[in-house]
Amino acid sequence: MRILISGASVAGPALAWFLHRDGHEVTVVERAPALRDSGYAVDFRGAAFEVLEELGILEEVRAHATGMTGTDLLDPDGNRVGELPAEVFAGELEVPKREVTRILHEHTAQSVRYVFDDSINRVEQDAHGVRVGFERSEPDTYDLLVGADGIYSVVRRLVFAPHSEVIRHLGLSGAGFSTVNHLGLDHRGALWQAPGRAVYMFSAADPDRAAVSLSFGSDSPALDLLDRAEQERVTRERLADAGWLVPRLLEDMSAASDFYFSSAGQVHLDRWSEGRVVLVGDAGYCAAPTSGMGTSQALIGAHALARHLAACDDHGKAFASYEQELRPYVTENQRIGREGARSFGA
Repeated sequence: MRILISGASVAGPALAWFLHRDGHEVTVVERAPALRDSGYAVDFRGAAFEVLEELGILEEVRAHATGMTGTDLLDPDGNRVGELPAEVFAGELEVPKREVTRILHEHTAQSVRYVFDDSINRVEQDAHGVRVGFERSEPDTYDLLVGADGIYSVVRRLVFAPHSEVIRHLGLSGAGFSTVNHLGLDHRGALWQAPGRAVYMFSAADPDRAAVSLSFGSDSPALDLLDRAEQERVTRERLADAGWLVPRLLEDMSAASDFYFSSAGQVHLDRWSEGRVVLVGDAGYCAAPTSGMGTSQALIGAHALARHLAACDDHGKAFASYEQELRPYVTENQRIGREGARSFGA
């Protein structure tokens, strides 16, 4: 089959590899002009290792492990009051997200067609195929369309429902960026918490740099759709009276070239497929960053979808089997995500 995948982060390229292996002609379209170079470190747990092994990239991914040793817990004054084991944030294996997306892209670039700096803007389907319109490219027809384009999936919005109907905000938003390693962290993290606010810092590969996450309680995921200037303004406003190192970090935020902003949210849908269109990863069932399962869930979902398509020549039945298998796993991860958001005071 000719299959179009929207999204070139983790679920999309992983699925593309499996589909090409099974004999399909695969195209991946990505709205960003190039591979994204920002984002937190991501971690892998449980069955995700089996998927990495089957993809043939487990050892290459392992080579970029952050090697975290744990996280110091700090009170509102910055005093150390406890410690969390490395597994809480790093899982069984933690790797910078940019390395994971790079490895997956390099592993598929020779066999899969990638189209960057473009996005889907129209979807029409019937019993014979899916007619897809693009912002830049000419329309084309495919046998299947896969939305692997994240919590704000364009495919989901065009085919299933508006974002407002399926995204459940967990009351937590925040900015992320890298800056000077002010605390001299060495393969270690520091978590500062005050009511409704939290700062997480860690340093791994580069001892002079640290990754920073500034989190705060929020009422809506609409902040995600604002421009950077407005997101920075809101972040400063919510953390304005915080002590410790926070004022310095707010200054660093404005100078960061890798700034990004996101809210903790989940995607809840009655079904993950509609005709010849199916969703995978965060686009279909985001469990929120606070679950610690996003990347593992994306890989496991991609593997399950490809496996069911290979086992059945009826895509509708394959989609149904994929969802039936994965629903309990996703439901549990989403429960963990909600508890994680509450633990941050959201």
